[in-house]
Amino acid sequence: MVMDKNFYRDISIYYKAQEEQKMEKRNVFDILLERGFIEQVTHEEELRELLGKESVTFYIGFDPTADSLHVGHFVQMVVMAHMQHAGHRPIALLGGGTTMVGDPSGRTDMRQMLTQKEINANAERFKVQFQKLIDFSEGKAIMDNNANWLLDLNYVDFLREIGVHFSVNRMLTAECYKSRLEKGLTFIEFNYMLMQSYDFLELYRRYNCKLQMGGDDQWSNIISGVDLIRRVDGSSAYGMTFALLTTSEGKKMGKTQSGAVWLDPEKTSPFEFYQYWRNIDDADVEKCLALLTFIPMDEVRRLGSLPGNKINEAKTVLAFEITKLVHGEEEAVKAKNAAEALFGTGGDMDHVPTTELKRELFSEGVNIIDLLVLTELVPSKGEGRRLINQGGLLLSEEKVEDIDRTVCEDDFEDGALILKNGKKTYHRVLMK
Repeated sequence: MVMDKNFYRDISIYYKAQEEQKMEKRNVFDILLERGFIEQVTHEEELRELLGKESVTFYIGFDPTADSLHVGHFVQMVVMAHMQHAGHRPIALLGGGTTMVGDPSGRTDMRQMLTQKEINANAERFKVQFQKLIDFSEGKAIMDNNANWLLDLNYVDFLREIGVHFSVNRMLTAECYKSRLEKGLTFIEFNYMLMQSYDFLELYRRYNCKLQMGGDDQWSNIISGVDLIRRVDGSSAYGMTFALLTTSEGKKMGKTQSGAVWLDPEKTSPFEFYQYWRNIDDADVEKCLALLTFIPMDEVRRLGSLPGNKINEAKTVLAFEITKLVHGEEEAVKAKNAAEALFGTGGDMDHVPTTELKRELFSEGVNIIDLLVLTELVPSKGEGRRLINQGGLLLSEEKVEDIDRTVCEDDFEDGALILKNGKKTYHRVLMK
């Protein structure tokens, strides 16, 4: 597997700075705590001591419900990288089995049921993205798929060995189920907690995995797995959740008008990815620098406290560093140059999202809403009408106020025009 040399260089610089600052190797628990990752922990003192004295195998599960990981998953990947560099062994667990059922956590309705073929295809794409941050060489990390043990389980045996340890009354108090009771919870989803808990038991038996980590919405599932190992095998196991990626107002980050911010460049281009982070709210800059980059915390705090318009310097650092980790340094430089070109500070327009359309299309004029759909700046004509009615569309810096506006050759300057959706999304149209 080809590893990202830039990433390993950057994380080594980070840890060297940490060691020079503290003059001793720090416990990774303290690093995660300082950077704001840790939300809830089972047996906190016991786990911190364990992480300080031995190499611990831990796992995080990823259900391949889509064909790419998104920025919410990226937080978990950064945690895995911190843990691995501190000498612990990650297991990236693909949920080929659990995805067949669907996790009710954080959902108001049942997840779409995918076929096994779709799930396997998604899982293969996840594998490539994990390698951006995790070193799988020489046994340093493990990638496994819970389909290997879940799909062939005997249901009655599973109920007798595993189901007997779960109290329905207790399960119904878990947030992932409690919030769904009024709207309806299917029996297939009710099994999810048992399956995830069994994953932890299986990984403990296979790899001596003692720690499960995940987003805070997984707390109920994680503590159930910890409890199962202690009950069935009488062994110590631990759980840790980390903060979900939210804004200072408590809203989930990683969403745009066109959908999620994906790690796959085919779904979210490096430029769009860069622009997302370049345009986050001032109040969220320090948190994102701490959670999503390997910049030392002294520098994170300095950047996060820059006054007034200087905070834009911190946003540029944030956008560049995250884009470099996900897409590589070359793509990060291209995205930065494209952004600078748009804002008139030099740079290269070639990497702004662009659609080329035939000149004859504009000889008689194209309706602005049709053009928005053609460029995929909006997903539908209804969204295009809504954007214009709300005053959110600019055509070459001119606000579009008429949904019947026609775009023709005269609107182009040197064969190009710029469409702007709100404050953050740009698209260039070229005539050919």
